[in-house]
Amino acid sequence: MTSRQYLLPFVLVTSLFFLWGFARAILDVLNKHFQNALDISITQSSLIQVTTYLGYFIMAIPAGWFINRRGYRQGVVFGLMLFGIGALLFIPGAEAGTFYAYLGALFIIGCGLVFLETSANPYVTELGDPSSATSRLNFSQSFNGLGCLSATFIIGQFLFNGTESGGNIVVPYTVLGILVLGIAVVFSRVNLPEVKHQETDEDKREGTRIMKLFRHHPMFVFGLFSLLAYEIAEISINSYFINYVTAKGWMNDNTASIILTVALALFMIGRFVGSWIMRRVKAERMLLYCATGSVLCIGLVMLNLGRISMVALICNYACEAIMFPTIFSLALRDLGNLTKSASSLLMMTPIGGCGFLLMGLIADSTGMMSMPFIIPFLGFFVVLLFASELTRKGNSPVVML
Repeated sequence: MTSRQYLLPFVLVTSLFFLWGFARAILDVLNKHFQNALDISITQSSLIQVTTYLGYFIMAIPAGWFINRRGYRQGVVFGLMLFGIGALLFIPGAEAGTFYAYLGALFIIGCGLVFLETSANPYVTELGDPSSATSRLNFSQSFNGLGCLSATFIIGQFLFNGTESGGNIVVPYTVLGILVLGIAVVFSRVNLPEVKHQETDEDKREGTRIMKLFRHHPMFVFGLFSLLAYEIAEISINSYFINYVTAKGWMNDNTASIILTVALALFMIGRFVGSWIMRRVKAERMLLYCATGSVLCIGLVMLNLGRISMVALICNYACEAIMFPTIFSLALRDLGNLTKSASSLLMMTPIGGCGFLLMGLIADSTGMMSMPFIIPFLGFFVVLLFASELTRKGNSPVVML
């Protein structure tokens, strides 16, 4: 996966993937919790995702600017500090007693997470042989999946505990905030080596880094929109999952959170397996197979075939598992000194989480719980087009390790 000199930084940075997976997956449980506790609609509760991922959108380019000048380590530390402070703001948010106070805390958490992801994702791709970058990022992202399933199970069982009011959401966020600030102290004291790129002719061209990316790297631009489409699909499905299976009468909130955990476990396994397969199979071909699987699975969900749709929805988690890290690393391929700026643009894509707002509007206005899946269906179809174009070009070497 990585050379001996980069082993410790690789391990430390990979641990961060668990943290932001945990933080993002809480939202999928928090969504249903606030619907129950505050008596709000699906559309209103979707503001949880909109607010958090708005933080990604607004702060992604500033994060790239900061990391370009201060380096990966300081980007990680600053992100952890924002993350921890945002989590602790749930305490005064509870005292305020309004939904919007929680949204403010979630916005700050989103700002912190974008610093973490803008730092860690490209850093992992650079900690070793470039030919194994996609496999390496998929391996690290597997721990993101572990964080997701841990959050849905632990927080789901805590909030949906069978009592009338459920658990107090302040408790897990307080614990998380203290833990994250402690990790920030650790990272402030360790050495994360910066990976330097040689100056190329492109670096001497006129224009900003972002202008160069859009002018001279069309496959990066396609990858950017493909990643946005994936984020719309993935976040929307996770956020809508509990609402969908409970509205169908298949299970209650507690059981739904457990089933979501099982689905996320399949997602995590899919990333580990995908990481292993991509040591031998071209990354873009693997992406093509998985995108085809997701399009078929969500198509079955939209056909409203009862339990078959339920199974297809869960199977989709295995199909989509490798998509984010694979699209991310393929989009960053051969960008050299433009990598950090490109990463910041790619980390604007979680704004796609606002796609859940569209799913909520469709569900609330039509009363048809399967119809909103048209949103993730279209998202996965865009990923399929990106993978098809990469496969056609055949610009990825077969990696044998």
